[in-house]
Amino acid sequence: MEVKKIGVIGAGQMGHGIALVSAKAGFQVVLNDIKDEFVQGGLAKIDKFLSKSVAKGRMEESEKEAIRGRITGAVELNALDDADLVIEAIIENLDIKKKLFSELDRICKPETVLASNTSTIPITDLASATQRPGKFIGMHFMNPVPIMKLVEVIRGLRTDDETTKLIFDLSEKMGKVPIEVNDSPGFVSNRVLLPMINEAIYCLYEGVGTPEAIDSVMKLGMNHPMGPLALADLIGLDICLSVMNVLYDGFNDSKYRPCPLLKKKVQAGMLGRKTGMGFYDYNKE
Repeated sequence: MEVKKIGVIGAGQMGHGIALVSAKAGFQVVLNDIKDEFVQGGLAKIDKFLSKSVAKGRMEESEKEAIRGRITGAVELNALDDADLVIEAIIENLDIKKKLFSELDRICKPETVLASNTSTIPITDLASATQRPGKFIGMHFMNPVPIMKLVEVIRGLRTDDETTKLIFDLSEKMGKVPIEVNDSPGFVSNRVLLPMINEAIYCLYEGVGTPEAIDSVMKLGMNHPMGPLALADLIGLDICLSVMNVLYDGFNDSKYRPCPLLKKKVQAGMLGRKTGMGFYDYNKE
């Protein structure tokens, strides 16, 4: 199967990044979201990234225009009816995702591959909402998408070899390094990362150290490029909580219990960089 057109659903932090790397790789891209303001916001971020790349001498203006010309926006799912691959990058909610994939299954061509950028939800469960489990796969990009090299590739129980090879080849064409992992809550990346972040939040909650102290220990002592609390703010505390809940529910193990402080921060709307306040105050920047 040859992929020429890719649909990306969700124009947020992950979605617009996936659309950008897809267009840079030469594919026609449709960036979809439920409201035009969301679509336009994603396109504006793509424009900003490309303009910075030109300003820094990383690409020519003509290349920027060519990439941007391959991306269109849409609010109707029917705009994806001729896509060869659709990548979902919406909210981490099982029911919402399954409803979306059920509709895509009806709209898209029988040969279209459906992929989810989910960071935690089992792929086999999502695939059950469709009549094409063989052509359903996990394609978990890392944030920020244009910079991070990894793509976790997750096969569902019935994902076929052809679909897996297709996603490996596409990931490499996008300049990424695909690594296959088994279908399990959190996969590898978030099963390792989020409990570490959660434990750092417990250290703060129990008064073991200040945010600055906790992050500095991990940066200077463990050679992490960013401390776990600053990273949580970058990811979004609501997303961190969602991942921890999926791990907690999926494994029924108390070691994945979300820290009460994480819950309080989310309840207060202190979600990190995107709201200006999380474990750090970004309104001062």
